Amino acid sequence: MHKEPSFSVGVEEEYWLVKKNTGDLIEKQPPDLMDKMHAVLGEQVTKEFHGSQIEIGTKICHSSKEVHQELTRLRSQIANIAAEYELTIMAASTHPSAEWDRQIHSEGEHYESLVQDFKQVILRLLICGMHVHVGIEDEDLRIELMNQMTYFLPHLLAISTSSPFWRGKNMGLNCYRLSLFDNLPRSGTPERFSSFAEYQRLINTLLESGAIDNPAKIWWDLRPSSKWPTVEMRVTDICTQVDDAVCIASLTRCLFRALYRLRCENQSWRKYPYILINQNRWMAQRHGISEGLIDFGQRKTRSYPDLADEMLEFIKADMDHFNCQQEVEHIYNIIKKGTSADRQIEIFTNALEQTNSSEEALMAVKKFLMQETLNF
Repeated sequence: MHKEPSFSVGVEEEYWLVKKNTGDLIEKQPPDLMDKMHAVLGEQVTKEFHGSQIEIGTKICHSSKEVHQELTRLRSQIANIAAEYELTIMAASTHPSAEWDRQIHSEGEHYESLVQDFKQVILRLLICGMHVHVGIEDEDLRIELMNQMTYFLPHLLAISTSSPFWRGKNMGLNCYRLSLFDNLPRSGTPERFSSFAEYQRLINTLLESGAIDNPAKIWWDLRPSSKWPTVEMRVTDICTQVDDAVCIASLTRCLFRALYRLRCENQSWRKYPYILINQNRWMAQRHGISEGLIDFGQRKTRSYPDLADEMLEFIKADMDHFNCQQEVEHIYNIIKKGTSADRQIEIFTNALEQTNSSEEALMAVKKFLMQETLNF
């Protein structure tokens, strides 16, 4: 019997750096901005591929309240420093109006190598995401639970969606981010492995052949972290509101523990064909929470509220164990008010009816995103 994992939790978020008066992306960071960020936040803040992006990582957390405290602290401190330059941050997985070919990527050997490897594909990747790490110390258990957790990735994606706009257009998808990200190799739904050793053999083949120079260049929706003893959930858009992000982090953590409890009872979650997982992934991309997902056992599409009820019943013992009922049950607030994508589309549609100006409607969306990113 395995010792129960710590199920510690950590969150990484990527933000847009935008001009406070217009909500437009900066093209290049002020030269001393990152120095000021590092002076306050140390290694918890890093630059990203595009100069208009910045990434944070929480400390290792052991409660949902800690996650909330960390995210509010990090967003606040970054926004305070950015304000010295008449800038602020925006949490959305695509920017409503930015043009990718006007962006300037960050300097450094790592970023130059990405351009050499992926050319226009990487330059076009003007997207932000949210990653949730869950501590599972045993390597084989990490793989075993990852195999089963893949089923729930579309359920998590659906409530996170925040990327309906691309280059000033409503793309008709709640999550357009993945349509861009899926152009990279080694992305999408993760492979299944019988053991950590089998996973490591795959990594070694890619490394020794020169296909990759770092295991972190496996960009699956869910992967063993190459840096920490964690499984890293990467499918979700970044949440505009902190409460939504904490809900998803808490739900992810509880689902992993629920799957572990099944294992302790000599049971496991059924592994379904990838074509079914990917169909639900697409439905979450396309509609978010509004059209539901397929229940593979019942062979029918079910509403997201019904699926949420079942998920929370499945993890009831884990919500109690982690004392995160309030944070997880925030899922019903998301269902009621809509995801960030739903609200962006509603704001844009209403503003367009009133002004008949796409530019003014996009401005309304940008104002909403700037405000809600820091609305704690």
